[in-house]
Amino acid sequence: MDVRSDWALEKALGKARAATSKADAQEAIDAVQAYMDSGTTRKYRGGQQLLTLLADARRRSAEVDEWETVRILQDCLYYAQGQLLKPDFEEKYRLFQKGPRNRLDRDWLTTTIRSSNTFWAEIAREFLNGRPEATARELLAHVESVGLDVPFLEAPADRPTQYRIPKGRAERALWIQRVLRDRVYLEDDTERLGEDAGEAARRIASSPEALAVLAADRDGQTLLWAAEWQRRSAALARLRKVAEDPTASEHDLQRALRGQYWIFGGRFIGEAEHRRLVPGNEVDIPLIRGDGALHVVELKQASRLKNGLVKRHRNGWVPSHEVNDAVGQVVHYLIGLDEHRERIREEFGYETRRATGVVLIGHPHAHPEIPEEVLNETLRVHNTHRNRVEVLTYKELVDNAERSLGHGAT
Repeated sequence: MDVRSDWALEKALGKARAATSKADAQEAIDAVQAYMDSGTTRKYRGGQQLLTLLADARRRSAEVDEWETVRILQDCLYYAQGQLLKPDFEEKYRLFQKGPRNRLDRDWLTTTIRSSNTFWAEIAREFLNGRPEATARELLAHVESVGLDVPFLEAPADRPTQYRIPKGRAERALWIQRVLRDRVYLEDDTERLGEDAGEAARRIASSPEALAVLAADRDGQTLLWAAEWQRRSAALARLRKVAEDPTASEHDLQRALRGQYWIFGGRFIGEAEHRRLVPGNEVDIPLIRGDGALHVVELKQASRLKNGLVKRHRNGWVPSHEVNDAVGQVVHYLIGLDEHRERIREEFGYETRRATGVVLIGHPHAHPEIPEEVLNETLRVHNTHRNRVEVLTYKELVDNAERSLGHGAT
C-alpha cells in the first residue's frame, strides 16, 4: 500500500499537537513529525512505519482523554492511507485557506454542476421534442436510462482524439462524485433562518488569526460552542422531523444522520470512509470508536414497520420479528468482520475484533396504542441479553442526544 506523506499531513499534525497540552500525546506526535522529516531521497518520509507511529499517537492521545486530538490523528491516518481525499482533508482543517471555504474547489464544483445541468436539460429537451405528450414519469425514466449508459462511454476509433486524466485529477474527480452524491442539497429559506447565528459565527472566524483569538478568549470559546450547539440542534430537529414522518424512507433517515456521528454519543470520533468491508455486505453507517474499533449502525424504518416494533406474547411484550431480523443482520455483519479482520486491518486500518453494532428501528408515534415506556422497557430487556448489538428507537436516539446538549427531551 502506498502511504501518502506530504505538507498537508505535516500541517494537520501541527493542528493535532496544538489541540493537546498533554506531554504524552505531544511526544507521540513529535515522533511522527521527526520520522516524516527523516527522509533522504524525498522531503517527506512515508511507509508502514508512518502508519504505525500515527496509530501509536492516536492511542496515546486516547489514553489521556484528548479526544479532539484523537479525531485529527484518525483523519491523518485516513489521509495517509488514501481513505480521505485530499480536497476534503485540506478543506476540513483549513490547511491552505485564508477565506471561509476553498474558492477554487467551489468554482470547479459550480462549473461541473452547471455543465451537467446543461447536458441533462438538453437530453430532456430532445426527448420532449420527439414525444411532447410524455408524462413526467416517462421523462424521468428516460433520463435515468441515459444515466445508466454513461459509465460505458467509449472513444470511437474513427475519432482519434485521446481522453486522458492528468496525474491528480482522478482523486479530484472521485471527490466531485462524492460531493454531487452526498453533499449538495437544496434547502428552503425557512430552514436557513435557524442557521443564521451559526453562519455569523463562521464569518467572524473566517481566518486562522481570528479563530486563534476567539479560541484563546473565554467569551470567544462560548461563541464558537454556541454556533456548534445551534448546528447540532438544527441537525437533531431535522432528524426528529424525518423520524416522525410516516412517509420517510430508510434513505431519508440515512441522509438526516450522515455526518452527525456525535448523535450516537461521545464514544465515537468519526465515520469510517468505507462502507463495503466484507464481500456482499454494505454497512449503513460505520462509526469509529475512541479505541479505533468499528461500530456498525443498521438503519430500519422508523414509522413504516409492517409488523410493528413489539408484539404481545403470553402476558407480556417481546420485540417483533422485524427487530429480531435486523439484529440477526447486524450479527451477520459482525461475524463477517471477525472473519476478515486481518484483511480489513491491513487494507483499511479498522479494528474489527471488538466491533459492536446498533439497530435503529421504529418510533413510538407509530404505536399510539402502546405506552412509550412499555416499548422502551421491552427493548431494554432485549438488549440485556445481547453483548455486541443494541436496539434503539429513533426517538430514544434523538432524546439522548438532546439531553447531551442540555435541551431535555421533548
